[in-house]
Amino acid sequence: MNIKLRTCDERDLQELREISIETFSDTFGEQNKPDNMQAYLEKAFDEQRLLRELKTVNSTFFFLELDGQLAGFLKINTDEAQSEPMGAEALEIERIYVRRTFQQKGLGQTLIDKAFERAAAQRKRSVWLGVWEKNEKAAAFYAKNGFVRTGSHTFMMGDEEQTDWIMTKTLEPQKEPQ
Repeated sequence: MNIKLRTCDERDLQELREISIETFSDTFGEQNKPDNMQAYLEKAFDEQRLLRELKTVNSTFFFLELDGQLAGFLKINTDEAQSEPMGAEALEIERIYVRRTFQQKGLGQTLIDKAFERAAAQRKRSVWLGVWEKNEKAAAFYAKNGFVRTGSHTFMMGDEEQTDWIMTKTLEPQKEPQ
């Protein structure tokens, strides 16, 4: 298995939009009303919105490729780019998705490890994310990686109000170089 992670930029807009729609639909499509899914997809993955996200300071997208094929992606935020005001010592994992055909290959772990690596390099004290309360598989994966439930917030899926659990992992303090 040849795994490659690379930072996304504006040239990746169309590919980012396609994988975002595909993975979000695969993950949540069966549990939500079609009208609500369509409304969310059109708003969240609008080209201009994604372009703004790609240009946002303190937000970074990473593509994960397996054997030359785009398999998943990660979006992390720090400082004022976080979707909730968690402070300068936190890093947010806003999106972490692996295409259905590439799941069960450890790629989600590769993506979350990248987030941990970036958090450590930036001397963050915690990593946090929001996960839909009904997404038990994802919540279990995050718990396995040391995240604990620390709160909740509202997520709008079209006209339906849903609850996302906020899960946080406290990081070990980085030792100063000797």
